[in-house]
Formats: sequence, structure tokens, C-alpha cells
Amino acid sequence: QVQLVESGGGLVQAGESLRLSCAASGSSASIFVMGWYRQAPGKQRDLVARIFSDGITNYADSVKVRFTISRDNAKNTVHLQMNSLKPEDTGVYYCLVVVTRPRIENYWGQGTQVTVSS
Repeated sequence: QVQLVESGGGLVQAGESLRLSCAASGSSASIFVMGWYRQAPGKQRDLVARIFSDGITNYADSVKVRFTISRDNAKNTVHLQMNSLKPEDTGVYYCLVVVTRPRIENYWGQGTQVTVSS
């Protein structure tokens, strides 16, 4: 089992910044990928950014340049630095961790609300 603790959401104005963090504990020695997904009201949960154990990153086109994902492997923590926030970035942000041992499993965080006012 892996436990995830998210932090850093909040209410900001357009153009401001926020930093989300997600710390994994428990059976986290075999983490393969850590990432963030966003779910806006009435919409599906979509990938925002993810980072693999080898450092490779993927971003949604809408957040490239503005968002940066980073990972502290020693602390099993992933961060999402969000700059130049826009109202369309509003939603609940969920941390996702994928482990590979003893089997491939996905773990989701409880979600943290990000609201960007215009």
C-alpha cells in the first residue's frame, strides 16, 4: 500500500503561481511514475504532467512552459510548480503514483482544489 498526501492548492488570481506537492509513503520503493491530473467541474480527469523514474517528463499542451514538474526520489515527493495561472486551470488536482512491485498498481491522492479567478 502507498499513502499519498497532497498539499498546496488554493485560490489565486490569474497570473499568479501555486506549487503543489505530493508525498508518497508506505510501499513506495518501486515508484515508476508520479504525476498530476486535473478534473474541472463536469469534465473528465486529464493528465497535467508526469515524471518517470528516469526523469522523463510529459506535459499537457495547455500547461507547457507555464508548469514544471519535479521529483525528489529520496523523499518520494513530486512537485508541480504552476506559473502564470489561468482561470481554465481551475479544478481539482489529483496526484497519481504508479508502482511496479509486487505488481503494477495505481494510487490516487485525495485531490486538492485549485481555483484561479479572472
